[in-house]
Amino acid sequence: MSNENFSRRVFLKKAAQYGLFLGGSGFALSNLLLTKSAASDKINYFLDSITEESILQNAPLAKYWVSTASKNVNCANCHAPGEINFTEQHHHDNETIRCLLCAQNCFIKSGERGKCRARININGKLRSLVYGHPAAIHTDPIEKKPFYHFLPGSEAYSLATAGCPLSCKFCQNWQISQSKPEDFSTDYTPPDTIVETAVLQNTPVIAFTYNEPTVFTEYLLDIAEYASSKKVRSVLVSCGFMNQAPLADMCNILSAIKIDLKGYSRDFYRDVCNADLTPVLNSIKQISKSKVHLEIVNLVVPTLNDSEKMLNNLTDWIAGEIGPDVPIHFTRFHPDYKLANLPSTPISTLEQARETAMKKGIHFVYIGNVPGHPGNNTYCPYCGKEIIKRSNFFVLEIKMTGGRCDYCKHSIAGVWQ
Repeated sequence: MSNENFSRRVFLKKAAQYGLFLGGSGFALSNLLLTKSAASDKINYFLDSITEESILQNAPLAKYWVSTASKNVNCANCHAPGEINFTEQHHHDNETIRCLLCAQNCFIKSGERGKCRARININGKLRSLVYGHPAAIHTDPIEKKPFYHFLPGSEAYSLATAGCPLSCKFCQNWQISQSKPEDFSTDYTPPDTIVETAVLQNTPVIAFTYNEPTVFTEYLLDIAEYASSKKVRSVLVSCGFMNQAPLADMCNILSAIKIDLKGYSRDFYRDVCNADLTPVLNSIKQISKSKVHLEIVNLVVPTLNDSEKMLNNLTDWIAGEIGPDVPIHFTRFHPDYKLANLPSTPISTLEQARETAMKKGIHFVYIGNVPGHPGNNTYCPYCGKEIIKRSNFFVLEIKMTGGRCDYCKHSIAGVWQ
């Protein structure tokens, strides 16, 4: 069976049939703690009964959009100068919405959805199909996100919904990122329930992760705001493909953001991710100017984004635009989704990328998805001593006090307490 024909519904039925729970990328299908036979019956029942109508019934209004049905709509939100006569009322045959959440900037006709599949135009109003409906919930080490300079050794109560504005051919969580909300059976879970569960579990961090959390920004913001009142911090794991206004709102409430910079190539983003590089670079610069802790990951995919030129350009851009203290993770690709034919990334490629970045003056460069590699550990950029030792996603030893190296007493960039 080809990947293209392997639908989410087929996947869910097989998951129930074989008792499959996806843990390799850190997520579990929500609330499927059933016996194999019971799970199969329940999944079949839910998939037969879930309809778009049942999802739409309680879909709340979304943020970040304009509609041709709105009063005093600013035509410049959708049209370029010279495209139409802005001095006259422009007539539209249908009530069309332009979603301003992510950089796809989708034009959505009535009854249709954006590319993320999570937002829909209903009679000239944009509604969220995923607010309050997490499709995956799991508790992970913070290092699995990965965050290496943010509360090392902490656990993160992690959640995702269906949907993503990108369609990366190498996606390791495609079962949820490329799905529709109705592909999952989910009870409504209000923001305070997410937070209270994290508090009950004594989990100091809530992580928005697995799919692209931008698609559930409204839910994310409400959770993070309530979490802040309970002294729980919130972090985002994102592709960075959002617009400036929603990102500004997220930066006002989040404590840390990890961005996947998938490759320093517009062709790569267009051909492999169905997206564009420029908005991601803009997001990284915007985050770096905020007070939010930032880390960057580059998944190195053989033959696609692993050339010496591309890795050099990526490192040059980070060093020049962001500075030497942002942690960079060069992560090993494993065959998955539509790129199952490619080999895993040679470790030597990751080591070369790390060495190049460090020579360019970047202080904290890591090798990911290679358990036991010394590139997993943190070294003081001033004295060179190992100050955080890791095994897989777990911290074994920390040689810092108050955010300073125990050996030379220099301050180490990050959030440590």
